[in-house]
Amino acid sequence: MNTIYVLGLGAGDLNQMPLGLYRHIQKEPNLYVRTSDHPVLHELKNEGLIFHSFDDIYTEHDQFEDVYKAIVERLLAEAKQQSLTYAVPGHPFVAERTIQLLIEHAPAQNVELSFLGGQSFLDAMYTALKIDPIEGCQIVDGTALKRDELELRHHQIIVQVYDAMIASEVKLTLMERLPDDYEVVIATAVGSQKEEITRVPLYELDRVATLNNLTAVYVPPVREEMLLYEEFSQLREVIATLRGPNGCPWDRKQTHKSLKKYLIEETYEVLEAIDEEDDEHLVEELGDVLLQVMLHAQIGEDEGWFSIQDVIRAVTEKMIRRHPHVFGDLTANDADEVLANWEEMKKQEKGVEEQKSQLDSIPVGLPALMAAFELQKKAGKVGFDWDDAAPMWMKLQEELGEFMMEVKQNDREKMLKELGDILFVIVNLARFYKLDPEEALHSTNQKFKKRFQYIEKDVWAEGKQMADLTLDKLDEKWEQSKAFFK
Repeated sequence: MNTIYVLGLGAGDLNQMPLGLYRHIQKEPNLYVRTSDHPVLHELKNEGLIFHSFDDIYTEHDQFEDVYKAIVERLLAEAKQQSLTYAVPGHPFVAERTIQLLIEHAPAQNVELSFLGGQSFLDAMYTALKIDPIEGCQIVDGTALKRDELELRHHQIIVQVYDAMIASEVKLTLMERLPDDYEVVIATAVGSQKEEITRVPLYELDRVATLNNLTAVYVPPVREEMLLYEEFSQLREVIATLRGPNGCPWDRKQTHKSLKKYLIEETYEVLEAIDEEDDEHLVEELGDVLLQVMLHAQIGEDEGWFSIQDVIRAVTEKMIRRHPHVFGDLTANDADEVLANWEEMKKQEKGVEEQKSQLDSIPVGLPALMAAFELQKKAGKVGFDWDDAAPMWMKLQEELGEFMMEVKQNDREKMLKELGDILFVIVNLARFYKLDPEEALHSTNQKFKKRFQYIEKDVWAEGKQMADLTLDKLDEKWEQSKAFFK
């Protein structure tokens, strides 16, 4: 079995390389390097060292992952013929994807790996930046930087910022979480005689001339509290503080039951913002709904029953489980198939231990109009439904007649019941025509409100009050309002 000896060239000059690694390289006839663009190799080349680099592979592929795979394939092919040494910048186990790929594929090729060590650039980076990683330090790959994985309260060291293109991607990703002028540090060839430390505002990150395979970007921890207001962890801390011993008396005394009405109010305000098509208002109202969720979760945590993590896990698990056409092998060609699959999965989750009514799952606290819609929809799923509008219109006429009879008798209790029957039939008609009765009535309410307020302002402009005008005059102004609010 042949062996690939793996070593790191360090982060700086030749004089920083351990003597044992230097001697190994000097006597190695089959030396391969990931890239020849490294200070140590420049010096060794002057000493007459011969090596093979994989620089040519970088020009053959558009994606770095493809480059690394190609390098590993060539290394393993060479190792089948003879043992060799593979040298990488820095330390083999710090920001070196080819090493991970070698570990993954070498056993299947009957190739042994032997790691000889190397000096990481991180020690030199800590010294150059004068930071202590014990405070919290995150090291991430600039070629695969993900916005939501960044811990802004920690030191951030972004490696493999090879060129302006990668620097631009890093900049755009960071600007989604940080101000455009947030100061970052560009550190190149740290620990060597060519070390460069450049401090720039974030928006200038990709405009710096010195960017190469020895470049890393350092993002200092965010200390200003206002810059963390977008972070979920900060919101959770705020809610916990409000509910804590030294928090707000009002927040501390709230319970799940006492907050019920606020959740309903905030939900309707979200609907209002949607109807207004006002994004800024919608952001505010969605925040108020989120506040209610966070308060309920904090109450659950305070009482030792559940936390916001349980809430997030439950909904994430449910979304993945109920979307097998996205996260699994199931196929859904349209929204109707998605809904059919959803309902079937809900049935399977609930099991068949106890047969329950179709209507048991409808929340008892729904507004009456919405509850009527849900009751009819559930009943319709098992065939208890009209398949034509004609009998519904006939039923409406019947209910109107019965209501008028009770009006003549002046029986208010029966009038109330008959009025409920009329509304129930109207909901059925709305459902048949695929209209949302709640949305329809809400729209009419808003229209009435705007028209009425228009009349009020018009009357006030005349120096009068509403009660001063006759109904005919008010009706005339009502007709005028229709031109503005349809």
